[in-house]
Amino acid sequence: MALTSDDIGRIAHLARLELSADESERMLTRLNDFFGIVEAMCAVDTQGVEPLTQPIAAIQDVQLRLREDVASEPDQREANQRSAPAVEDGLYLVPKVIE
Repeated sequence: MALTSDDIGRIAHLARLELSADESERMLTRLNDFFGIVEAMCAVDTQGVEPLTQPIAAIQDVQLRLREDVASEPDQREANQRSAPAVEDGLYLVPKVIE
């Protein structure tokens, strides 16, 4: 996926950035270099490779030190929801924002 100068202009406009021609050209080169790296990584065959929880797990066994999942604070739902404009069945009601 190679970007064009028009793409850089559109991205800069969306980000509310004012780029000079030199900055725009430099940004185009850097972004296209980045996408080249991503395409090279996507080309690697990872069929049968097990995902790692930690990168170090590839060379040594890793014992994760996880704490117990226990509630450490009292339930204050009622107190917290008293100031909410709309609550139903213990849930906050909010206006629909996605159609």
